[in-house]
Amino acid sequence: MKKRILSIILLWLFVDVYFFTAINTLTANTSAHWAYWLVDVSIVAGVIFTIFGRSRGDSPKVISWLMALMLLSFVPKLVATPVLLLEDVTRLLRSFPPRSVWVSQLALIIAAIPFFGLLFGLTRGRHHYQVHRETLYFPDLPEAFDGFTLTQLSDIHAGSFTSHKGVNKGIDMVNAQHSDVILFTGDLVNNKATEMDPWKESFARLSAPMGKYSVLGNHDYGDYIKWAGKDEKQTNLARLKKVHQEIGFRLLLDEAIAIEKDGQSITLIGVENWGKGGFHKYGDLVKATEKIDNSQFKILMSHDPSHWEAKTLNHLKHIDLTLAGHTHGMQFGIEIFGFKWSPIKYVYKQWAGLYKKKDRYLYVNRGFGFLGLKGRVGIWPEITVITLKKGTSK
Repeated sequence: MKKRILSIILLWLFVDVYFFTAINTLTANTSAHWAYWLVDVSIVAGVIFTIFGRSRGDSPKVISWLMALMLLSFVPKLVATPVLLLEDVTRLLRSFPPRSVWVSQLALIIAAIPFFGLLFGLTRGRHHYQVHRETLYFPDLPEAFDGFTLTQLSDIHAGSFTSHKGVNKGIDMVNAQHSDVILFTGDLVNNKATEMDPWKESFARLSAPMGKYSVLGNHDYGDYIKWAGKDEKQTNLARLKKVHQEIGFRLLLDEAIAIEKDGQSITLIGVENWGKGGFHKYGDLVKATEKIDNSQFKILMSHDPSHWEAKTLNHLKHIDLTLAGHTHGMQFGIEIFGFKWSPIKYVYKQWAGLYKKKDRYLYVNRGFGFLGLKGRVGIWPEITVITLKKGTSK
């Protein structure tokens, strides 16, 4: 991981030097040159020290600020670099005359577009909630549930919130969907149960006539900070489970329950966190489904989408729909006119939105909150609304 980060830093420095040729063409002001390098070298030094020399006690706020400044410095210049490269190809054919002023101006204008986009994401993007809607058809859906709606939330990360106004805006949008159930797929906090204390009243306002249900995510277990001992860590987890109850959610821990309507039912399954790679595999899908009749229509809540291909698709009992989160869409990427891209796609095959295999669906929520980067750029916080229909896709 550190080698990859070092490669990114080296690329960043190269882009910095290259983009400076445009700045140098547009102004000979020495103070402007010094300011350019002072800002960028300070950010690079801070990032290098944070990654390679920091202790676990370093402030998350400092790390978050450095991440934001790195994006603001690096990405706009990277986007503008092809313009300068194209000019240099033509300059090479013309015995390398001085760089054109108008090309340098064009590079600056192009760099300004992602710069202001990033600035919006880092200042306003954290509460720029978007409602994503899907209508899914299932031949085995009970008649009574034709038209049944569910709202999925994921990755609240209460420890990152600072704005009650922003959070309540999102909660009001959730309630405005008037879904039959609300399903939360994990990561209520960053590390500690106490992070929810200022936000319990707000999240208790979430309302659905047929109930609110939840599972745990990888951050909920307190695995990423030091505790005085195992007892303290276990007490924190017990307290967090109690918080789910206090805000009105039924927490499912490797278990299944029936949701009944007009004499018919569907099965909702919730497993503890299970993730590939270095993530803990607490969840037990076999245990969660052992008492379920295979003829039942089933919805699974599992925080990490890697669980789907690793375990769920080949599970003996057919699971119609799996709901996950975890990736946040990396809180950075592009989604426009049906196209979506984020660096997280190189880590997770299923990272945002709807996927289908073997007549089984997975939906990966982009997350309600944020972690690390104090904002979102292009991949906005999500409220998912899924409507279940009986039949086949049209």
